[in-house]
Amino acid sequence: MPDVIALLPLRGTVLFPHAVVPLAAGRASSVRLIDEAAQGSRLIGAVTQRDPGGDAPTADGLHAVGTFAVIHKVLRQSDGTLRVVVQGLGRFRIEELVETQPYLRARVTEIVEPAEVSDVELEALARSVTALFEKVVTLSPNLPDELASVVAGADTPDALADLVAASMPGLSIAVRQELLETHGVRERLTKLAAALGKEAEVLELGSKIQSEVQSEVSKNQREYLLREQLKAIQKELGDTDERTQEIDELRKKIEAAGMPDEAKREALRELDRLAKMPPAAAEYTVARTYIDWLVSMPWSVQTTDSMDLDAARAVLDDDHEGLEKIKERILEYLAVRKIKPDGKDPILCFVGPPGVGKTSLGRSIARALGRKFHRISLGGIRDEAEIRGHRRTYVGALPGQVVQGLRRAGSKNPVFMLDEVDKLGMDFRGDPASALLEVLDPEQNGTFRDHYLDVPFDLSRILFVTTANVIDAVPAPLRDRMEVIHLAGYTEEEKLRIAERHLVPKQAREHGLDPARDVIFTPAAIRLLARRYTREAGVRNLEREIASVCRKVTRRYAEGDRAPVTVTPDLVMSFLGVPRFELEELEERTSVPGVAVGLAWTPAGGEVLYVEATRMPGKGTLTLTGQLGDVMKESVQTALSWVRSHAKELGIPGDFWERSDVHVHVPAGAIPKDGPSAGVTMLTALVSLLTGVPVRSDLAMTGELSLSGRVLPVGGIKEKVLAAHRAGVRRLILPRRNEKNLIEDVPAAIREAVTFHLVSSADEVVHLAFEGEGADVTGPEVAVAR
Repeated sequence: MPDVIALLPLRGTVLFPHAVVPLAAGRASSVRLIDEAAQGSRLIGAVTQRDPGGDAPTADGLHAVGTFAVIHKVLRQSDGTLRVVVQGLGRFRIEELVETQPYLRARVTEIVEPAEVSDVELEALARSVTALFEKVVTLSPNLPDELASVVAGADTPDALADLVAASMPGLSIAVRQELLETHGVRERLTKLAAALGKEAEVLELGSKIQSEVQSEVSKNQREYLLREQLKAIQKELGDTDERTQEIDELRKKIEAAGMPDEAKREALRELDRLAKMPPAAAEYTVARTYIDWLVSMPWSVQTTDSMDLDAARAVLDDDHEGLEKIKERILEYLAVRKIKPDGKDPILCFVGPPGVGKTSLGRSIARALGRKFHRISLGGIRDEAEIRGHRRTYVGALPGQVVQGLRRAGSKNPVFMLDEVDKLGMDFRGDPASALLEVLDPEQNGTFRDHYLDVPFDLSRILFVTTANVIDAVPAPLRDRMEVIHLAGYTEEEKLRIAERHLVPKQAREHGLDPARDVIFTPAAIRLLARRYTREAGVRNLEREIASVCRKVTRRYAEGDRAPVTVTPDLVMSFLGVPRFELEELEERTSVPGVAVGLAWTPAGGEVLYVEATRMPGKGTLTLTGQLGDVMKESVQTALSWVRSHAKELGIPGDFWERSDVHVHVPAGAIPKDGPSAGVTMLTALVSLLTGVPVRSDLAMTGELSLSGRVLPVGGIKEKVLAAHRAGVRRLILPRRNEKNLIEDVPAAIREAVTFHLVSSADEVVHLAFEGEGADVTGPEVAVAR
């Protein structure tokens, strides 16, 4: 081999000794080099470029090791490029470039490898490479099978390594160049075996994947062909397949559902998509579920209202005692529907303490109207999608509770009970109360659009009934859309009738007793339970106490004592122990000066509130305890200022404030208290303390006190009056401007049992509070005529 040789830079390929490969030459320098070499010695040096994109490589742009090659054939293309077939002869190393123009010429050194001693290891390497290469050729679809026989004919391990390396299209340029530069046949065969092993693993995995894919494709094609043949056979026989029957049934359901035009168009459009979709498609289930929801909605199904007012009144009276306002409102609604059937339904909101029957009223209303009933509990709902539904793009999307409730009710005009509307939450997922604005607005809910259905549905035929314990917790815009009806607690007589007609029979049956034979509650026993074992606005605790008595009786029966049991007050006390509430407490608490009885409103009904005041030597400091709110503290300060300004008229020393400290306390200190309605109670306690005269023991009061001594109206009159009656109060002081609430809201039986005094000034309060108790204060007394 010559010491100086012309270099042909190669792009993206490596020429190995013993290999015969075709090359393309397009650069002017390469074309000239091949033309001159073909006319001379035909010997050139092939060297791979480091950067395939370089057009004029220098010494640094070429690999250091290349291959001597002989030109066998040259073909000139029409575009001026050459196609040349060369064969590698041996390796060389570039020492230096001696010319760069018109093409590269370099001084090179031939790499002569020592002859390898044939041994078992070399033979094993050669056989391994041969076997791996044959395996690669077999697995690779791009290599001809004849290539394996060509390589197998290599007479030396050196030739075998070079031919295999040259014939492997999967090897990268870097790996090929590394094999070319590797000195020694043994090392070259070792590296080649590793590369071939990796390539064989890749091809095996690819072949496995391809086989699985091909198998699945073949299976799908076979199923498709069989399905098409089955369709053709069924068509000839006049039969249809299950899927076609399913599509036809859905189409009939859509036609029979009575949908509006927009909903029908959407349903048919989705059905057409479904018919063209294979059942295995991911969208198939989504589309089918959507169509099922559309056809199952009660678009045109509604019940006929019962217009018999007397029957409706009988149903309401049979289910609930009292509650006259609500019963009158339902009867008025029925009367309007009887005269004007196409009128809009009202949206009612029942507000009252727990246990007074707000939720059960919904069922009674539905029964009285002859409508279906559905209840949704809104307590704790924080997601706006619970009302409006999720969009179908989400996985597992469903309509909102309103649409789901309509589907379950099976009617477009049910009675919808939205329970605990005051306990709706709000977080990052939206505000459910705002979503209810459209649902509960008669002007908007005729075209309510659920996010899932995405078609309008008429909610205007639904009678919505909501319940709440505290109306203040309901947002103002939502509250404005509802007709609020307040429910106060039950009187003792109403509780007695409820227990006799409902609670006792229900609990007796639930405990395996016959209410007419096994256990009989006397009215005195029920009164004892209601008066001294419970103190509530509703009847839940009363029902629990009745259940406790029934359990005791059931235990007797289980132990063998089958004698009928008549529940008397003595038996109640033996079963339940000492009563929890003592009526004598009122008289005991007011037996000392400085204590007055007030009334408070709570979400659970009315409560009796005691105000205690005491004085001690000091320099005019006012101390307030009992977790009082700011408004209540101001009420105490207003009462004290009025007392100081009228000390002379009240018979109180004028300098008492300079010589005394006053402490006002409202017991049950763990419970926060606020509001202005205890103003007259604070005044009475202070006057009692400073005059030393106890307040009448049977008297309670409520009313806001102004600085000028006027008694202003307050709220919650019915709840407060019922609480006072439960506590044994026989005389009540109320603001004169609350007379209308007294007459309209308080039952006649309570007005008969309690004497009411309507006042408008602090002087009247003081006169009534100490009447007959030794206080020298005069003033008018006004009692409501019963």
